[in-house]
Amino acid sequence: MAAQLNSGGPVSKTDRRSFLKLLGTGAAASAMQASIGRALAIPAHNATGTIRDVEHIVVLMQENRSFDHYFGMLQGVRGFGDPRAMRLPSGAPIWQQPTGTSYVLPFHPTAPDLGLQFIEDLPHDWDTTHAAWNNGNWDGWVPAKGTTTMAHLDRSDIPFHYALADAFTICDAYHCSLLGPTDPNRYYMWTGWVGNDGKNGGPVIDNAEAGYDWSTFPERLQAAGVSWKIYQDIGTGLTQAGEWGYTSDAYIGNYGDNSLLYFHQYQNAPDGSPLAQRARTGTDISAGDSPFAGFEAHVKAGKLPQVSWIVAPEAYTEHPNWPANYGAWYVSQMLDILTADPEVWSRTALFITYDENDGFFDHMVPPTVPTGPQTGASTVDTINELFAGNDTYVAGPYGVGARVPMLVVSPWSRGGFVNSQLFDHTSIIRFIEQRFGHDDPGLVEANITPWRRAVAGDLTSAFDFRTPNRAVATLPSTVSYQPPNTERYPDYKPLPPTVQAMPQQEVGLRRARALPYRLRSHGGMTRDGAAFSLTFGNAGSQAAVFQVRSGNATQPPRNFTVSPGRELSDLWSVAPGAAYDLSVYGPNGFLRAFAGTGGGDTVSVRAAEEAGSVSVVLEIADHAGRGAVVSVLNAYSGRSERVVVSPGRSVVLPVAARTAFGWYDLTVTIESDPSYRAQVAGHIETGEDSMTDPQIGLRA
Repeated sequence: MAAQLNSGGPVSKTDRRSFLKLLGTGAAASAMQASIGRALAIPAHNATGTIRDVEHIVVLMQENRSFDHYFGMLQGVRGFGDPRAMRLPSGAPIWQQPTGTSYVLPFHPTAPDLGLQFIEDLPHDWDTTHAAWNNGNWDGWVPAKGTTTMAHLDRSDIPFHYALADAFTICDAYHCSLLGPTDPNRYYMWTGWVGNDGKNGGPVIDNAEAGYDWSTFPERLQAAGVSWKIYQDIGTGLTQAGEWGYTSDAYIGNYGDNSLLYFHQYQNAPDGSPLAQRARTGTDISAGDSPFAGFEAHVKAGKLPQVSWIVAPEAYTEHPNWPANYGAWYVSQMLDILTADPEVWSRTALFITYDENDGFFDHMVPPTVPTGPQTGASTVDTINELFAGNDTYVAGPYGVGARVPMLVVSPWSRGGFVNSQLFDHTSIIRFIEQRFGHDDPGLVEANITPWRRAVAGDLTSAFDFRTPNRAVATLPSTVSYQPPNTERYPDYKPLPPTVQAMPQQEVGLRRARALPYRLRSHGGMTRDGAAFSLTFGNAGSQAAVFQVRSGNATQPPRNFTVSPGRELSDLWSVAPGAAYDLSVYGPNGFLRAFAGTGGGDTVSVRAAEEAGSVSVVLEIADHAGRGAVVSVLNAYSGRSERVVVSPGRSVVLPVAARTAFGWYDLTVTIESDPSYRAQVAGHIETGEDSMTDPQIGLRA
């Protein structure tokens, strides 16, 4: 039976005990690791040195896990060791999610074999997710989701997932598209939105599956002559009577996750039509098919489409309460099939992601559009990005949603890289556009809103198409699985520990992809002393969202979307003698923070990044005419420099960042004003790959 399973054999009801027995052996872990090794060993097709070398795009969207829940412990990513995580309105670290008069920190459940535990499913609908979001305060997680929201896994629990990240590329700023459940997020992947304009059955923010009529991206592929297919199992039938592939038997069907089947054009397509053949057919596991039969047959026959989407049976989707490592086995089988033909794998890009975060916490507050003039501004049109609310659901931004894992597995993304560009599910469409739409404007998905297209990347920065066949990282060791029996277990409901402590993220650096961001922000008191002014600028090639949080809990978070070459500014009122505390957060650890007392500032601080010299230049200026003695603390070198600023003059202080791989974190204080603090931090982009933030994961 083991040999049959490793070659993509069937997993019927009677085979499940053998399947679970196999998962519990060291041979299973070894076989799954071997699938990664084979993928690493096959060189990339490199005929043009461009994206055109990709001939097959395969998308496997799994279910309901947040980034921190799976990868918050992974070395180098912006996880539990994030040195510049946002703070809550209370001033507490964002990790201390409030519950009553106390809080819950992220915790690792104590059950053995956690990767094979049936951990409970949590609320993940529109309203509870917006309650967790709480107007951007990001402090409603435990009341809305329960304490299990803070549970996380680590390398020993899901070694195959970590091994994929170590071998290929993980995106640590990839977000689901919508602050809500499964179906709407899958609509974003397949259509670019949820019918946000209110036409053709939209907007859809729940799993109603009522039947819709807006256009889908596969229809554009069809019109452009780009081959595509959905690989799935038919379960008890891919009709409404068969619930579109959903079945109570978790080992067959598609779990209802082929969301194209909720569109009338697919439901009503004649059986022999392309829409029906490519979206409404599949394997029949209950009749003895392998779950992978159709996909494997097409790979072996050289008929793999240019674009494929994989939809797994429920048991393998990783949706709680199903175990994470059932999904690991499923993914390894897909990887085995693709790498069995080196010629196919050398031309294939595989994207492994998750439709939404379930109810699991992630610490990165997602960028959203302003909900009104008091919550920010945008140089990009924000049309169709705000849901107005109705009798059933609260008003709020559609997204982007919480971070979810994205693994880019391909011959062009080897090496254990981290990519920190902002992405969401529409980025998958954008990548397909980049590959196949260069000569066909009709392949550009018009459903993607201007704001979404501006702030979310197209995933091309996760690849090295020019020199993909350089030496790659070696694989880490992993542990074998020890599964439970063949029954579906009741929910495992982990309890937070009595004595809480922050998880200690793995120490060390990872390689990081070059990013399109060159951001700036500076601030200071207005001349009349009544407000603090912040300016946001963008010299990069991608729009970016600056998130501003105030230490004054009465001032809500504000979001500012700034296009390349543009600026925005805004004011925060400060009463005479009152304290102000404003922090500006941007992509990839960008931070500008200013604290002091209204009317008490004697200096201002500006920072300019210099890519050529890989340095940051501070300009510290005296405005009060009294002069000042300031200290500049470099968090990366640990050294502090004392600087004298003459009355009415300024001092320019260049600070080298090359030894920290372009990372900088400088804090300016004034000897005569203990309330004053200015912090500038981020990464200097040079257009070349770099290394991850050395401060991530450092032990306190």
